[in-house]
Amino acid sequence: MTKTLTQKLTALSVVVLLGTSLQLHAQVSAEGPDYVPDGNNLVKMNVAALALKNFSFQYERAIGNKMSVAMGFRFMPKGDIPFKGGIKDLVDDEQTKNTIETFKTSNIAITPEVRFYMGKGVFQGFYLAPFLRYAKYNAEGPFDFDVTLTNGTNTQTFTQSVFFKGGVNTYTGGVLIGAQWKLSKLVYLDWWILGPSYGFSKGGIATQKSLNALEQQELRKQIGDFVDDLPIVKATYNVDGNGANIDFKGPWAGARAGLNLGFRF
Repeated sequence: MTKTLTQKLTALSVVVLLGTSLQLHAQVSAEGPDYVPDGNNLVKMNVAALALKNFSFQYERAIGNKMSVAMGFRFMPKGDIPFKGGIKDLVDDEQTKNTIETFKTSNIAITPEVRFYMGKGVFQGFYLAPFLRYAKYNAEGPFDFDVTLTNGTNTQTFTQSVFFKGGVNTYTGGVLIGAQWKLSKLVYLDWWILGPSYGFSKGGIATQKSLNALEQQELRKQIGDFVDDLPIVKATYNVDGNGANIDFKGPWAGARAGLNLGFRF
């Protein structure tokens, strides 16, 4: 995804959030009884997530003196993995470096939560926030494998490459510990200190390429070695004359953290 398209998506997200905010503000003003002078709503952007090429937004609404509900949305446009240069510097194998160089990834996540504030009132002080999260991670990149040909006493090894593409869906739940401060009448700072989560995942990657019998044999063996090295996740795979696929499922763990700037209305 080009830089221009990324900017357009970001601008569109901001417009949608502001439009929703104005609509909710009108509704709250009309309702009257639950309205408070500074507003019952917050829209926020996680500025720390920008370092990981993620665009993360959250809408939060007060539903009690010390309680609120929130909905978060995060997306990462398709591109290189974050900190690609630093990761490549830690790798000695040229084949692995080539994989990192050409590897592309993207993701989206939707996170509803309920917040319980420990301080004087809603939107201020420390809080606990049970949450659920659905996320989809997409990835694509090459997988190199060696094919050895033997003709009498002559042995030659060739490196072949297939291009895998796919993704994994994750479903997790956890509790976020955080703190929120009022910087001015309308501006707030929300610190997501730590939000561990745990759940399950399911997905897969696939490649389409014509393979002869020897190529199938070698690719099957080397995918098997790759799958055997995967921690925790259970993987199954299939290789035939038209390509290969690898399916994943198993537990999934994660953690939320961030620093958000918000506007109250």
